[in-house]
Amino acid sequence: MKSIIEKAKGKGKKRVNGEKQIPFIIRHLPFMGFSIAQAIHEAARVLREAGVSEARRDASLLLAHVAGRSQTFLIAHDDELKADETQQYRQAILRRASGEPVQYITGHQEFFRLDFEVTPDVLIPRPETELLVEAALTLLREMDVTRPRICDVGTGSGCILISILHEEKGACGLGLDVSHAALDVAARNAERLGVAERIELIESDCFDVLQPDTKVEMIVSNPPYVAEKDLDGLQREVREHEPLVALSPGADGLGIIRKILRDAPRFLTPNGHLLMEIGFDQHERVSEMINPKIWTLLDIHKDLQGIPRTVALRKVAR
Repeated sequence: MKSIIEKAKGKGKKRVNGEKQIPFIIRHLPFMGFSIAQAIHEAARVLREAGVSEARRDASLLLAHVAGRSQTFLIAHDDELKADETQQYRQAILRRASGEPVQYITGHQEFFRLDFEVTPDVLIPRPETELLVEAALTLLREMDVTRPRICDVGTGSGCILISILHEEKGACGLGLDVSHAALDVAARNAERLGVAERIELIESDCFDVLQPDTKVEMIVSNPPYVAEKDLDGLQREVREHEPLVALSPGADGLGIIRKILRDAPRFLTPNGHLLMEIGFDQHERVSEMINPKIWTLLDIHKDLQGIPRTVALRKVAR
């Protein structure tokens, strides 16, 4: 999760009585009568003034969303914005200038080549988490199981479990999350992406509500793992807008990981697998937490930046 652990370059605009102040020029964007190119240019300018790093990209994405067109269309056409598009675009740029992530404004994020609905009730799926899906699929295809069962702890938007089920048509899944609102988002994604009949979503704090005889071949999780001391260093988009409960368990950030390592064996079949995403500086401490009498450490996969990111374990058969 280096992309969200990195310290924000700016701390945003000044606050007056606790409220973030947005410059007058941003609150009154003069888009009326602008062409597509003019609107993107002006929006990118005010986003840069608000401290948005990818200002032009975000300005283009938001106009494509408002207009219901692709970015390719926007490049090829320079029509004048309609009145309703002008108003919607102004509001979208105001929200982005205030630090709200593009994905929450558009309501969508691509993950593993699929389009997922996202809301402020769920974390925004990130590219590094696709590594967990790839590792899970590799292990599933090595198993001699016709209909593997996968449990996703802290499913959020459902992006991990749904991506796996979308690829493995014979698999079925169980998604657990402490947030009912997050499960609603996951349910809509499962329905829209065609896996609803093979997924069960349950409100639960980790494994708390599972029946003792529940058994699955694989458990996957992108648990909250940001240490409490690192919260202030998150990018403002994350720190101020993404759900805290999905980001950090408090203290050293390893509380949920400890709980999963402790409780997961009870619900795994012999030689079952556990895959978890971990923080950019946690691999050594997590390695020390792995009991060799219970787990075989298969690998700690590195992401594209060379950061140890995904822990892959196999339950020791007894």
